[in-house]
Amino acid sequence: MGKVLDGAAIAAAIKEEVAEKVRGLAGQGIRPGLAAVLVGNLAASEIYVRSKVQTCADLGLYSELIRPPADITTEAMLDLVRGLNDRDEIDGILIQLPLPARVDTKALLDAVDPAKDVDGLHPVNAGRLMAGRPALTPCTPAGIIEILKRSGIPIAGQHAVVVGRSDIVGKPAALLLLHQNATVTICHSKTRDLGAVTRQAGILVAAIGRAGFITAEMVKPGATIIDVGMNRITGRAEFERFFAGDAKREAAFAKRGSVVMGDVDPKAFEVAGAYTPVPGGVGLLTIAMLMANTVRAAQMRRGL
Repeated sequence: MGKVLDGAAIAAAIKEEVAEKVRGLAGQGIRPGLAAVLVGNLAASEIYVRSKVQTCADLGLYSELIRPPADITTEAMLDLVRGLNDRDEIDGILIQLPLPARVDTKALLDAVDPAKDVDGLHPVNAGRLMAGRPALTPCTPAGIIEILKRSGIPIAGQHAVVVGRSDIVGKPAALLLLHQNATVTICHSKTRDLGAVTRQAGILVAAIGRAGFITAEMVKPGATIIDVGMNRITGRAEFERFFAGDAKREAAFAKRGSVVMGDVDPKAFEVAGAYTPVPGGVGLLTIAMLMANTVRAAQMRRGL
């Protein structure tokens, strides 16, 4: 079994660094501020956004939770975003996805001031990232780099394979790894003989959104696996396929009727040299990096 890369410990260290920067900015009369916009009543989004707001309070950042009505129109949402763009005390704007189908998500994300785009999804920030210029970077990919660096995993010269090509994780993760001098391959659902490619990876990033998709046979012995997936297992047959004999997971499944797992079959971790668990890995870095981005946005906007 490979070494477990402890996302909780790394996230805690980043949050303490953020809190220290917030205290330093307070001495200059600056308090970084984050506005979180949540539309609708999706339970997972509710929990996630409230966790972000609470983390702001814990670290000394100012935050606002804005709850537009569930039937809000695209134009009304655009007006809301324009108002947040104009408020000097707001350094970061977070629009929790997914949005209701009636709202034009792309138009809304494009309307956010790039200087306040703490999710790193605006085309301007995507372009800056591609060019290797200072930018607000998507939080999960930024967290991947932090996990690797702080765990002492060398990146330069490694062959990194990213399975998944989303704008939120796959593409920016590939660019960040490239900027760290890895040789990068991006794979996806149309990649031929995927296992032949993933078996070349010294660093394998799984971000395809399918439970247990990466099997042990697809992993190079000793590779570092970064599992970005977050999938809920509710069926007994599927549970047995991945977790038969795992007493801890069995107890959780019996209590809740489900367990969470990543995109990697747990048997693959026996082949790996190091890996991030799910839960307890990359997911914990996402909020920490959001806080770091908010502070960075406050500094960049003020030329610090």
